[in-house]
Amino acid sequence: MSTLLVPYYEHPSVRPAEWDAIVAAAPRLHGVVLNPASGPGERPDPAFAEVAGRLQAAGGARVLGYVDTGYGRRAATDVVRDLTRHRDWYGTDGAFLDQVPSGPEEFEHYQRLAVAAWGVGCGTLVLNHGTAPHPCYARIADVLVTFEGTWESYRTQPPPAWPGGPGVRLCHLLYDVPPGADPAALARARGAAVYCAVPGTGDHPWGTLPYTLENTS
Repeated sequence: MSTLLVPYYEHPSVRPAEWDAIVAAAPRLHGVVLNPASGPGERPDPAFAEVAGRLQAAGGARVLGYVDTGYGRRAATDVVRDLTRHRDWYGTDGAFLDQVPSGPEEFEHYQRLAVAAWGVGCGTLVLNHGTAPHPCYARIADVLVTFEGTWESYRTQPPPAWPGGPGVRLCHLLYDVPPGADPAALARARGAAVYCAVPGTGDHPWGTLPYTLENTS
């Protein structure tokens, strides 16, 4: 059965009802990505700290701090600083590393980041490649995002087959999903134990909730 990983990039003070729906669903979610300011921001945000506490009190969902890695171009010290801020300010228990390359050339860099993440208490590490990466990344991640794109491209052009073996969960992130679609079934059929499917489009699709949460909010 596939479970939901929810990247919801809206402020709790602007979208309180939507965050209430996420908290209510927390016991049946795989995780929630916390993204105050394309990362933890420059100072603690009380609204995000409050919602992170509510998610953890509700149980079930892992609270994952969003960190942009710039496809390996961002300095490791900046990435580790963001991981530490997420932990100290929001009590995150994992990390969602975005913009991760898929080739093996940068693997050692990400291996060092993974060691640093574990060192600051990350129990769950998600790497967002957006496509199937080299199998080496399965050695350091709990979840690999092997597809991120529109429902139409997902439905008509299957994502590249995962070249690795078992031991890591695969995640597919879908947007521009129409009402009535069954993304959960298709994700399961394509080997994704974790997924998210939202109606949002354009440059900011992750400002919308998955249909399954909208229907229970």
